[in-house]
Parts: sequence; structure tokens; C-alpha cells
Amino acid sequence: MINSSFPPITGVVKHLMIINVLMFFGSYAVLDEAIRSYDPMDAGFSYLGRLSLAAFMPGSHHFQPYQIATYMFMHSDFKHLLFNMLSLFIFGPRVEALWGEKRFLFYYLSCGIGAYLLFMGVQWWEMAEMGFNPQDSNTPMLGASGAIFGVMIAFGYLYANMPMNLLFIPFEIKAKYLVGFLFIMEFVYGIKRTSTGVAHFAHLGGAITGLIIVLLWHNQGKFKRGW
Repeated sequence: MINSSFPPITGVVKHLMIINVLMFFGSYAVLDEAIRSYDPMDAGFSYLGRLSLAAFMPGSHHFQPYQIATYMFMHSDFKHLLFNMLSLFIFGPRVEALWGEKRFLFYYLSCGIGAYLLFMGVQWWEMAEMGFNPQDSNTPMLGASGAIFGVMIAFGYLYANMPMNLLFIPFEIKAKYLVGFLFIMEFVYGIKRTSTGVAHFAHLGGAITGLIIVLLWHNQGKFKRGW
């Protein structure tokens, strides 16, 4: 998806993109490609490679507190990285320009944490329903998608009537409808458990956290909506 005109890239967005790229290539250089050979059923191995920076459920054999932050800057492959950075580049600068650097960074990281909490909460509940010990979970989560879905929610609220272009579709759609459609699709995919390997509830967690923060800030009169 693309906007009809891109604003200049802003400071926090630029630095977030740089950190994500450095983490992607740096983790391959310093660690190994354990993510490619990872077996979710194997709870006994001790060396995770790149996955040591992904997020695991609290209580898991592989959980470390720092993962709640580092997972947001890790990606499974280059396509995953490219899509997320393109989305951040499209939606992030206008939101940061309206809010300022500190507020935008707080919002971005909060959405990432919200994504982690909902994903792990749903995973915990599903495992408990099936009679498994949730603490034996070895399914990692990684990627900036949850935080970026939060940014998309903010964009759809702040610039609700801005016309957006979708690649390969020859007509414009207002930002509020585009973001709303993406939110509904993530909800449907999450409930139906489609697209195996995609953390739909992490996306929803980031979006819901973002919406709560945006509405709280709006009610407190902390910002004005954009164009």
C-alpha cells in the first residue's frame, strides 16, 4: 500500500528503521540461523541463536525479561523485515510529526508491549484449554508488526479522511476504511487460526493498545487530529 505523497521521514521513525535493519543483519552475523531449524517440540536445547532475542512466554525454559523489548526489533526473514519497515515508513512519519518524538516513541513501544501481552495471553489460554502446561510453551514471537499495527491505528484515527492508494487497485480509499479493514481481517484470521506462522493476535494486541491510548489522549485534549 502507498500514500499519494510521502512526508519527509522523521527522527524516531528513521532510527527505528535503522535499529531494525541492524538487528536483522547483526543477529545473523553474531549469532546463528537457529530460527531456520527451530523445533517447537524440543524443550531441551540450550542454544537458541537468533531466537534468544525473540519473545517466549513467561515461565518458559527460554524466556528472558529482555525479550519483551528485543522481539520488536527482530524479524524472521528479509521479506518480513521489508514489509514492516515499508509500513512504518508509510504510516509513521505523519503520526510522529503531529505528536512529537517522545510521545510517538512511547506510543510505539507501548503498542509493542501490548502486542506481546495479548499474544501470550491467548497462547496461555489455548494451551490451558487443551490440557497442556502453558509454561512448557516454546513458540517464539518476533517482529515489529504489533507496534506498527498500533501506528496504523493512530494514522487511521488522526488522518481518517486521507485518501490512500493500494498497490494493484486503481482507486483510492480513505485511511479510516483501510485501517478498519485490516483490523477486521486480522481478527478473522486470528479467530479462524489461518495463516499459520503469523501472530495475528499480536497484531490485534498492538492495534487495541494503540486505540486505547489514542482515545485516552484525545479525551484529555493532548492532540488535534490531522488532515
